[in-house]
Amino acid sequence: MIRSDEPNFCRNALLPRDRRVAAAGRPATSRSFATPATPQSRLEAETMRIVARMLRWLIAIALAIVTLWATAILFYAVTPAVSTLMLARWATFQPVEREWIPLQRISPYLVAAVVSSEDARFCAHGGVDWTELRAVVVDALNGEGSGRGASTIAMQTVKNTLLAPWRASARKAVEIPLAVVVDKVWGKRRTLEIYLNVAEWGEGVFGAQAASRRWFGKDAAALSPREASLLAAILPNPLQRRADRPNRGVAAKASRVQAMARGADAWLGCLRP
Repeated sequence: MIRSDEPNFCRNALLPRDRRVAAAGRPATSRSFATPATPQSRLEAETMRIVARMLRWLIAIALAIVTLWATAILFYAVTPAVSTLMLARWATFQPVEREWIPLQRISPYLVAAVVSSEDARFCAHGGVDWTELRAVVVDALNGEGSGRGASTIAMQTVKNTLLAPWRASARKAVEIPLAVVVDKVWGKRRTLEIYLNVAEWGEGVFGAQAASRRWFGKDAAALSPREASLLAAILPNPLQRRADRPNRGVAAKASRVQAMARGADAWLGCLRP
């Protein structure tokens, strides 16, 4: 017999090989061979690596864009905002006419005319007019052309200040959540103030003050009800329309806007200081 006080190597020498290896502190190994990688498996592995790399890049880009938007929203809450179209013109050495003025220096006639024309439920929604948006979607699903405009002032301000100036079908999906955010962060007065200072009112003409001086030779505070309605009437297509010499269509639309704006005080309470 082997006594308990004999050296360990003596006892281990009598054990089976796999138990001797385990006793020595090394895992037992089996005689197995790795299956060699086939060209197909190598291709699949490389494809997965490329996809993973692309996903990492996309996530990084998305985070960078969101950070940029958040910074711009906070920055524009306290400083004069600029539109992406203004930035594009500056980048290409094209002239820009714009003078930032606070909302209290803009004619109340222009405020009422623009809100009546562009977003009559401005004070009633939280940046997105879900009622109008739902109606537009229903019309589209039914294959009906719709003359509705579901784009609110908050959505237009987002488009002007935070998004690229070029048309894109997917832009609405980004405008909607951003419009809800800016409505909460900026509030109604600040949102409208930014909009009236960055809206395009002619070739290289941005903001109510520059538009008033270009088309009527006066400050935005001095606009008459008719002049304010004419400026609101050219907003959808400012490069093809003139406020100082309106064609028949612009004049007719200005008359409708002026009529709507007469009763605007009743539903513009959110703009009172």
